[in-house]
Amino acid sequence: MAPFVTAAVVVGVFAVMLLLERRVPLRKTRESKGHRTARNLAMGGVAFAVATSLQTALLVPFADWTISQRIGLLHLVELPIVFEVIVAVLLMDYLLWVWHWANHRVPLLWRFHLVHHIDRDMDSSTALRFHFGEHAISTFYRALQIAVVGASPGAVWVWQILLFISILFHHGNVQLPIAWERRLVRIIVTPRMHAIHHSDYQNETDSNWSSLFSWWDYLHGTILLSVPQRTIRIGVPAYESAEDVTLGRILMIPFRPQRRDWYLGDDDRSRRVHDGPVAALAE
Repeated sequence: MAPFVTAAVVVGVFAVMLLLERRVPLRKTRESKGHRTARNLAMGGVAFAVATSLQTALLVPFADWTISQRIGLLHLVELPIVFEVIVAVLLMDYLLWVWHWANHRVPLLWRFHLVHHIDRDMDSSTALRFHFGEHAISTFYRALQIAVVGASPGAVWVWQILLFISILFHHGNVQLPIAWERRLVRIIVTPRMHAIHHSDYQNETDSNWSSLFSWWDYLHGTILLSVPQRTIRIGVPAYESAEDVTLGRILMIPFRPQRRDWYLGDDDRSRRVHDGPVAALAE
């Protein structure tokens, strides 16, 4: 039952985001939305198939084993079920911040995560655009998360549902009223916040690593909100050409010699200076 509910939630939220992106877009786009959406859905479909196979074969039995052996932090104390789920969601989400940070810092992981970032525009379909290799590797990290936290299957499912909704939302090319978003960003990741993370300046990409709750970036001092959306160019400088991001090429990127991702010719575009408060959300 849970997989069908998850699928229904993802499809429903994705449909709503597509409608909002059409009516109130936040940024102008460079590529045809139809072509990009088809490409990103194809990537997402392959990654989903790989992740589902691995989770069924490895993650579910492992989660059952951790429960039977009472492994993980939540087995050290007895909590009412509601509080147990809340704590599990918070801990799982924090550990995902660590994983996202590692994907930008560890060269092997970045080879795969790069595929997500070289989308030349960003919208809700980008939320589904991950390399199957990244999903495969992340399955083993997810097992580590479960083992450390001691999360029950129900708690993991609640966290994953919230996570799917969040990533579809904050990747969305949707212009929310700025007053609303300035309130929301204190709690959850929002479209303007995450667009900065997809900037083609490396020091901007190296910020805003949260996936559900934005608190982790405030906690680690990696929050950056002061970049105006009109100044953001989505992507990675070394992959600015449309020919660089065809389906066949992005599937093979992790297995080929890597480029100098944050440089394009003689133009050093890796950093941009930010003056003033960085935690004030700009339009």
